Amino acid sequence: MFIEKEFYIGFRDLDFSSKLCNTSLLSYLEDIGGFHSNLAHTGLLDIPTTKKSWVLLAWKVNLYKRPIYSETVKIKTWSRAMDKLYAYRDFEIYCNDELIGIATSKWILIDIESRKILKLDEELAEKYKQENIDIMNIGSNFGKFSEPETYTYEAEYKITKNLIDINEHVHNLYYLDIAEEVIPEAVLKSGKLNNFEILYKKEIKKDETVKCLFEELDDSYVVTIKSLDKSVLHCIIKYYK
Repeated sequence: MFIEKEFYIGFRDLDFSSKLCNTSLLSYLEDIGGFHSNLAHTGLLDIPTTKKSWVLLAWKVNLYKRPIYSETVKIKTWSRAMDKLYAYRDFEIYCNDELIGIATSKWILIDIESRKILKLDEELAEKYKQENIDIMNIGSNFGKFSEPETYTYEAEYKITKNLIDINEHVHNLYYLDIAEEVIPEAVLKSGKLNNFEILYKKEIKKDETVKCLFEELDDSYVVTIKSLDKSVLHCIIKYYK
């Protein structure tokens, strides 16, 4: 089953150059994915009944062209595959009938009371009416990269209440905003942050202070978010040059 929705790019969705920012792009992908889960009766409003919730593990996004203010983008999504533990969702991003980007994501399903990871079965897969189209040709082999050995810059970031979602931890979209605190301004304005991966490891709670670390590699810019003492890895974001 393919699901499509349109999104208008408003002022709040813009980056430095009045183009769609990565945080808002991911919010569109998140919204349409949630809409599909609602249709499959495994969405947010079903949690009190099912006692189950989807948890995001990783994103991979390739954006070929960044749309501008007041344009409308159309997002197309489908459930690609489910193995014993992991579910994969792919996306196509269109503007003015032109394919301007693709994305994929990786999820697990947990029991909200025990916090244990649940096995995925054929009955659940059937609810999503899967499409065997791997838009990035990477199968399930993504979200497995590691952090750099050294870092050039680092900064502390205090977690505030506005970053916390209904799960009582930092919402996955806001990791990009936190990362921007340590990315040099010249890089932010370079227009080179169109292709990126995010690997989520450990949730960040309210009132925590985290350490953001930045490093430039030959092929990418990497931001790692850790606990203040660097003992806990929360997230790695890799922007490809």
